[in-house]
Amino acid sequence: MKTYIYPKKQLWKSLAERPLINNKQLNPIIGRILRNVEVNGDKALFDYTKKFDNVQLKDLKVSPLEFEKAESKTANKLKTAIELAYQNIYAFHKEQKQNNRKVETTQGVKCWRKAVGIERVGIYIPAGEAPLFSSVLMLGIPAILAKCKRIILCTPVQNDGTVNSTILYTAKRIGIKNIYKVGGAQAIGAMAYGTTTIPRVDKIFGPGNQYVTKAKELIQQSGTAIDLPAGPSEVLVIADKTANPSFVAADLLSQAEHGQDSQVMLVSTSNLIIKKVLTELTAQLKILPRRKIVEKALYNSKAIKFKSINECVEFSNLYAPEHLIIATRDPENISENIVNAGSVFLGNYSCESAGDYASGTNHTLPTNGFARNYSGVSLDSFTKKITFQKITKQGLLNIGESIEIMAQAEQLQAHKNAVSIRLKTISNE
Repeated sequence: MKTYIYPKKQLWKSLAERPLINNKQLNPIIGRILRNVEVNGDKALFDYTKKFDNVQLKDLKVSPLEFEKAESKTANKLKTAIELAYQNIYAFHKEQKQNNRKVETTQGVKCWRKAVGIERVGIYIPAGEAPLFSSVLMLGIPAILAKCKRIILCTPVQNDGTVNSTILYTAKRIGIKNIYKVGGAQAIGAMAYGTTTIPRVDKIFGPGNQYVTKAKELIQQSGTAIDLPAGPSEVLVIADKTANPSFVAADLLSQAEHGQDSQVMLVSTSNLIIKKVLTELTAQLKILPRRKIVEKALYNSKAIKFKSINECVEFSNLYAPEHLIIATRDPENISENIVNAGSVFLGNYSCESAGDYASGTNHTLPTNGFARNYSGVSLDSFTKKITFQKITKQGLLNIGESIEIMAQAEQLQAHKNAVSIRLKTISNE
């Protein structure tokens, strides 16, 4: 982890850059996979599962018996933990429902909005080295709350051709019944185009590796919506002298273990804190099973000393982190100046892991600087907003002439006539 002391402002932009990932060569590879799935459907999915996972499947859909077996394999303590997370995530996302209040913009003119669940949504859940059953909660719960009519889930199989039991148990707890044994870019293609077995969806959600990410990027270009631009995981910690170095180090390592292309950033006003955190990183790293992955992530990570907390905040807003931890004396006051971040954690005891699992907020967040213009996944992500207006005769009399004048100025005579013919009828009455 490289250390920088009082960097000049003209260097900040380069310090805020993420590790370069040249994935242009992925375009033709992923493009061919997507085209194959679009043309050959289920056959392509069976072939890719054999090729990439070394598993010969007989069917793609998870059966009721497989759900039952998964429930029996899931430990009771884990079930209890999942239930706590479920309740917290459900409570937080339920409160995001909005009242559709009617607004009378002018006498006789009422306007309002209604949130309608996207009819068909697809959820992708990785299940390689780390089967992300927590993402089932984060994506499935708001989809259910939004009343999406069809929710499907795709996830890779294990070596024995089964789906991870905790993923199945979690999906069943939420109420997702249609789960398919397919992973990688081919799963994204199946949900985008539809096959004989897997229905086409309107929007695709979920994390994944560079192949999945590239597939989502490409299918978006052909008309299927996705949740948000994705990239490697990241965290930035703002720490003053009151921060706990062991806590900060643990938070940095928790993101670094996601992948070797992850990036973690420490910004502080204290030399001592930076030194202690770096010492803790070395000590804690020794006991991590994913040590080699973490070491590669730390190589692309930085510790930066600034002259003031205000400079730390300014740099954080420039970096626009996926996760931001404010480990300072007065974190809530400092957070008022945060404008670019996916999710913010305030104080020494607000660990990023809480947001990943059980505090209630969603862990599907914008990365790679997209927090400047994207929000994390929420209930809104699974809905579309339809506007309504109801105009009475008096309402049209109140705004009709202005509409006619504006339409005339834009040389759209038919627009003007649509109003004029009504005004004439009102006048004749």
